[in-house]
Amino acid sequence: MQELVLVQLGRRVEDEPEHQATQADTRREFEERLAECGPLAYRVARGVLRNTADAEDVAQEALLCAYRKFDRLRDRNRFRAWLVRITFRLALDRLRSGKRRELRDTLWSQPEHQPRAATAEDLAASSEFQAHLDNALAELPEKLRLVLLLAAMEGHPIDEIASMLGISTGTVKSRIFYARRQLAEKLRCHANIIKKR
Repeated sequence: MQELVLVQLGRRVEDEPEHQATQADTRREFEERLAECGPLAYRVARGVLRNTADAEDVAQEALLCAYRKFDRLRDRNRFRAWLVRITFRLALDRLRSGKRRELRDTLWSQPEHQPRAATAEDLAASSEFQAHLDNALAELPEKLRLVLLLAAMEGHPIDEIASMLGISTGTVKSRIFYARRQLAEKLRCHANIIKKR
């Protein structure tokens, strides 16, 4: 019965020291890579969330996720870009769930029978535009959204973004251009809808 358990786990007793040595090497390599670009996870999360506490939580979650999946990363030289993508996705998930929760809390806290203030239209238009902006950003392809986040929101120079993502500076420039153009078109459509009201 004991041998069956060991076979089900996928390794034998005599393989255990070798497995531990491999695990130690992997952990050491992860720690080296993390020392190089660990703060980047926080900066990316902060750029998306604009909240220190949430950014710290997401950065820790991203580092934990990266640690758990590090042995599956084929090209270890792309660790920086991989960590950015993990953090970006987790931050977007947190942002979306936070916005849904905030909207739900706002709706529940306002009694329906209270009259609206005179500036309610301005507030509604502002929050409607913010929601449209968030949706427009979410609709951008991931590769465009990522470079736009790193360039416009995080303030990274183009050559640094190219290095982080492992692509050429020309590719970064074109992605930023297309991301801005698509975002402007989506926002222009929204502005036209508001004018027609």
